[in-house]
Amino acid sequence: MSPESMSLLRTALIGLSLLALAAALLEGVVISLMKRAYDWRESLASLAVAIVRRVVDVVPLWIAMPGGYWLYEHRLVSPPLDAWWSWAVLGLGLEFCYYWYHRAAHRVRWFWASHAVHHSPNAFNLSAAYRLSWTGRISGSLLFFLPLCWLGFPPPAIAAAYALNLLYQFWIHAEWIPRLGPLEGWLNTPSAHRVHHAADVEYLDANYGGVLLVFDRLFGTYVAERDDLKPRYGLVVPLRTHNPVRIAFFQWMAVARDLRRARGLREALGHLFGPPGWAPDGAGETTEALRARAGLDPRGRPLAASPRVAAPGVTSAGG
Repeated sequence: MSPESMSLLRTALIGLSLLALAAALLEGVVISLMKRAYDWRESLASLAVAIVRRVVDVVPLWIAMPGGYWLYEHRLVSPPLDAWWSWAVLGLGLEFCYYWYHRAAHRVRWFWASHAVHHSPNAFNLSAAYRLSWTGRISGSLLFFLPLCWLGFPPPAIAAAYALNLLYQFWIHAEWIPRLGPLEGWLNTPSAHRVHHAADVEYLDANYGGVLLVFDRLFGTYVAERDDLKPRYGLVVPLRTHNPVRIAFFQWMAVARDLRRARGLREALGHLFGPPGWAPDGAGETTEALRARAGLDPRGRPLAASPRVAAPGVTSAGG
């Protein structure tokens, strides 16, 4: 891809991002005019997080994707980036890598500490889409995409495809868009993403795909939205702040507190790389533990006929 093409793509991404901001504002205005509840403070907090992210997210790719350029120099093949099919292959490959990154972001506390920022809004609307971490690039989120470099895609093209993937996900942060019939379960839709952002124990850790849900279906993490269970959005223990700095670092501060209390290397590693809610005595509040207490199996299905039990508060898993 030529420098001119990359520059044009960056300009287009900026323009689309501004359109997304305008659409989120319009959504809030329309909902308010309809006399329905809309949390403007929550949305303004998301906007503040997004603005600072644009300022601080300047980590170069050679740091964010260490080894990426070396892998590209030693690539297996050289797909032509001026061919549509190369971008189709890149899109599918990125979707596969994104699935595993996103799954790790919910199941490994180190990555959750950054990703939890996106799940912290207690309302589900378009503004939640751009509440993204300030620390993702420096905490290793792009490491999951390194295999694409080895397959012949340069890091800037991967970063551009990733940005397009995230832009697609903007519109699915909507509570007012209904289910989309036969697309459900194959394409990431607002209904599927409502499940992903839900804090209900039945819905936790599901629907990790970016554009597609093919890999969720393949690896058993797809969960459909239920008529009898309206999602409660946010974290299992809601974050009650509109301070963008606290939003950006609340999970990292929790990790630091646990590390100070750790007794030995095993506990420290558990707090860093165990699942959110992990505890050294085995009595933590991981997704599995919360589901077991609610009479559900590890995938959120009832073990037996029993009333639904509300999950106790934790500071980790969150949709």
